[in-house]
Amino acid sequence: MSVVDLVGMAAGLPGAWASRPLGMVGAACVKVLRMDALPVAEESHWAAEALLVLDGRLELEVDGMPVSVESGELIMVPAGAAHAVRPGSRGTLVIVELPEA
Repeated sequence: MSVVDLVGMAAGLPGAWASRPLGMVGAACVKVLRMDALPVAEESHWAAEALLVLDGRLELEVDGMPVSVESGELIMVPAGAAHAVRPGSRGTLVIVELPEA
């Protein structure tokens, strides 16, 4: 068991939006990444995913609706929901998701 500096780890990643897996909790993968202001293309997943903003803000569009997720907030994106990152996101994001089958 070890303590992980999530903000420091994200800051040290070679590029924004490139996640680093931290480990598994049951079947779910926990990852950290650094966000930047650039948008990310729409995607959807077969299972729900949790997006936790540690610092900064995540600008999303979920099923066509804009959503802002602030520092310390969590959004649960339902399975199959189309979601994209809108311009203006920044900070550190933790993702909990099931690997694609």
